[in-house]
Amino acid sequence: MENNKVYGMDFTKIYQLLLNKAMKKGRTKEEADEVIRWLTGYSQAELESMQGQNISYGDFFRNAPKPNENRHLIKGAVCGVRVENIEDPLMREIRYLDKLIDELAKGKSMDKILRK
Repeated sequence: MENNKVYGMDFTKIYQLLLNKAMKKGRTKEEADEVIRWLTGYSQAELESMQGQNISYGDFFRNAPKPNENRHLIKGAVCGVRVENIEDPLMREIRYLDKLIDELAKGKSMDKILRK
């Protein structure tokens, strides 16, 4: 899929897909939200206020208030691509979240997911 198509996707729809992925594996919305907040710096109120608004997935990451300084510690593959090798900074941020949600769905502890 072209990067511009991904960047233009509706954040609310992607958010629901991420939640569904985590919740199908027995994780909670609160855990998924914590992962998103850790990565982006959004507050819970900000995250909730974006639901139903017309915000693109790219803008969600472009406008992140405080991307976590430890996000560079996220390593591994998503869809066969190593996140640490992605050159496009915006796509790397998007794949970081994919990787964190994958880890959540696979049952990793929150301490390991949040690189504590």
